[in-house]
Amino acid sequence: MATNGVLPNGVAVVLGAQWGDEGKGKLVDILCSEIDFCCRCAGGNNAGHTIVVGDKKFDFHMLPSGLINPKCISVIGNGVVIHLPSFFSELKKVVDQGIDATGRLFISDRAHMVFDYHQIVDGIKEGELGRGSIGTTKKGIGPTYSAKASRSGIRIHHLVQNFPEFEARFRSSVINKQKRYGHFEYDVEAELARYKEYAETLRPYVVDSTSYIHNAIASQKRILVEGAQAFMLDLDFGTYPFVTSSSTSVGGVCTGLGIPPKKIEKVIGVVKAYTTRVGAGPFPTEQLNATGDHLQSVGQEVGVTTGRKRRCGWLDMVVLKYSHMINDYSSINITKLDVLDQLAEVKIGVEYRLDGKKLESFPADLDILSKVEVVYETLPGWQQDISKARRFEDLPQNAQNYIARIEQLMGVKVEWIGVGAGRDAMIYRK
Repeated sequence: MATNGVLPNGVAVVLGAQWGDEGKGKLVDILCSEIDFCCRCAGGNNAGHTIVVGDKKFDFHMLPSGLINPKCISVIGNGVVIHLPSFFSELKKVVDQGIDATGRLFISDRAHMVFDYHQIVDGIKEGELGRGSIGTTKKGIGPTYSAKASRSGIRIHHLVQNFPEFEARFRSSVINKQKRYGHFEYDVEAELARYKEYAETLRPYVVDSTSYIHNAIASQKRILVEGAQAFMLDLDFGTYPFVTSSSTSVGGVCTGLGIPPKKIEKVIGVVKAYTTRVGAGPFPTEQLNATGDHLQSVGQEVGVTTGRKRRCGWLDMVVLKYSHMINDYSSINITKLDVLDQLAEVKIGVEYRLDGKKLESFPADLDILSKVEVVYETLPGWQQDISKARRFEDLPQNAQNYIARIEQLMGVKVEWIGVGAGRDAMIYRK
């Protein structure tokens, strides 16, 4: 699929516009053919991207999706939290699949590390919440960001530049966690020995990512930032507390990579043609019926990282307008349009009402959100296979109308349309 000239020189960003799992990795993979750098700015190995290239399927969790392109350099920024055992395991897997990462993968020396004790604590914290549990991936992401915010975290530079300092911080952190959560089995000496080996293995990957990226910007390189999770899981703007522990909005790009706002030339929102979410939390357009079952089954809606079935529902325009208001998308990529192929009609949630009155924006209060009535627009389906379409004009008229209505309601151009799992199953609209 030719897309030359789609991205500007400088920085472009790909963000999930809903609750995650929109298919960001596929668009990033396509765009990586014309970029020099692919960067991650937030999250950890709680993220999940699946990319299909020919007969190969790649599952990314922590590594930037741009690693598939042999000419693209991948950078894991300071805003990402890194579980080194998972990092090396994932790297080995993609190398075994034929990807050469030599000299093309770098990690910020300011990034914080996730340890196994963070994952233990993550499970304990979820247990404490009981029925009010958030539904985290239990990858230790939240406890690591908590340590970062409380200024007790351990960063990559501690490990590779000053191991005695790393050891002191590590021992202190384990003791503090055991005081707070009670004694749990943890072999500190074995972990320190393991991380001493990691320090040597990791060193060639570590850079001062801030100056590294700014040098790339000054050289007019094309840089693509790959968002993790999605906007509605943002710590500030999402459905708190059923959110992740980092900033998943465009603001997270600035803080997670040290990129000034003025340097961001394009922000692309990725929007699934319907809505899904994993884990607990409110979901106004969720369909606990045959429609939801159809979307889950045909869309193969199972989490890449967790293996959990995703909850499914109609497209929610209240969510998307709110998402656009914060991130100011330049354009959007509609994904998995083909999942709707067999439906006689498709619906879009266009507004929320409470006690008969329209809500002007997405509410912060989850009690209000749980009580809203969703007003839907119903459009006729197209009931034919669109997976072979490669131009907008190849789509059935009703599918074109669905896309046009999304553009009208959201106020953003649809630039890409995904019609299947493969890399080539994407329509680009110039």
